[in-house]
Amino acid sequence: MSKSEPQTFKNHARFDPIFHFFLVWIALASFVISVVYLVHRPGFYSAWMVVVALAAFLAFFKLRTYPMKVQDRVIRLEERLRLQALAPAEWRSQIYHLTEDQLIGLRFAADDEVVELAKQALQNNLNRKQIKERIQSWRPDYWRV
Repeated sequence: MSKSEPQTFKNHARFDPIFHFFLVWIALASFVISVVYLVHRPGFYSAWMVVVALAAFLAFFKLRTYPMKVQDRVIRLEERLRLQALAPAEWRSQIYHLTEDQLIGLRFAADDEVVELAKQALQNNLNRKQIKERIQSWRPDYWRV
């Protein structure tokens, strides 16, 4: 999706081509090839290659999740600060009852609707997807992959 195309609920999910269409498949193929090699030529070396390929595959995904968790923490902080600035004083104490999942969903809501959506999220225990589906005025996030 280019930045010229307006971001919406339907198109906000993004792929990183190098990760999703190349590296994932190379890691998976390496694991499969090592298992096939083990079946055809059993032995310590081929078994060790399966272990190494599996470890690399798992490490590959773990290393991908760490920056995403950091992004989630930053989003949580940003949304709490935004809600502190926009919410009426009597409701601000409720901000800390929102879950991380709810705060991440709220990041796409425009300032004029984020407080009402936050209230709905708490009252109805909405998840990230349900919050995003209710957004009327989408605030794009082009940085998250």
